[in-house]
Amino acid sequence: MENLMFSLNATMPVFLLMVAGYFLHKICLIDDRFADRMNNFVFKAALPVQLFQNLSTSDVQTVWNGSMILFCFVVSLLSILIMAAISLLLQKRSLRAEFIQAGYRGSQALLGAALLQNIYGDTGPLALVLIGAVPLYNVAAVVVLTLLSPEGGRLDRKTIGKTLRGIVTNPIILGIFAGLFWSVLGIPQPVILQRTVSSFAATATPLGLVALGACIDLKKAASCLRPTLVCGAFKLILFAAVFLPIAVLMGCRGELLVGMLIMLASPTTVSCFSMARSMGHEGTLTSSTVMLTTILSAFTFTGWLYLLRQLALI
Repeated sequence: MENLMFSLNATMPVFLLMVAGYFLHKICLIDDRFADRMNNFVFKAALPVQLFQNLSTSDVQTVWNGSMILFCFVVSLLSILIMAAISLLLQKRSLRAEFIQAGYRGSQALLGAALLQNIYGDTGPLALVLIGAVPLYNVAAVVVLTLLSPEGGRLDRKTIGKTLRGIVTNPIILGIFAGLFWSVLGIPQPVILQRTVSSFAATATPLGLVALGACIDLKKAASCLRPTLVCGAFKLILFAAVFLPIAVLMGCRGELLVGMLIMLASPTTVSCFSMARSMGHEGTLTSSTVMLTTILSAFTFTGWLYLLRQLALI
């Protein structure tokens, strides 16, 4: 019972904030435009500041783990390749790119930060996951969505350049490296700066989760049911079932193992839909997978935490 309460206390506050966002949207206190603006603010400002805060005030030598970053990269690459192979079974070629992206690209930054903050009080270990996975996620998304576009696209110099610029200027990546740089140089933080950064960073989790809840559309979750269920199974259960034991054998425990769980079992990120739509795809499969995995992750993630707690791994 103690382990179950630990798991519920870690996950339920996160998902109840999403439920609050959903109902605030239903009663028109939050509209779609406001939710989009909140999402934009969280990803471009509040979340990078939160990651900067946690890393800049920590000992970088205790946070940095090259083997884990490499592990995150390899696992991410394998996940992409697995989804690409399974997508060949889809009869509709137009759905393949959305299927691949929705199956591998998780909401590590927002939900991951919220869960780690809730369990351990900081998001330091999440930086390893983001460094190892986010650049690859972005590159793979552009390649897949371009090559498998409904019009039959191709990669050109302009697309490649845009992708590289997007990675280099990604606010989350910038926040991570700014925090690491600050920590390595040992730059002191005056009390005024500490409190300002802390207050700003504290807005990331509640605003992000409320905005995510406001984006949930239960009707869309019911469309494209079969491929959506397959994507959801891999995103929430199968990847974690395959790769988490390997992480345990490599010595991952505690915060680091929860970081790995976040990478492997977090729901599909909302940004998948925006990216698919902007590159000429319908987006229905993506939005359905985002909605379904976000809703179901309240139960699956609680189950994963309970299992790891029962095994005394966290």
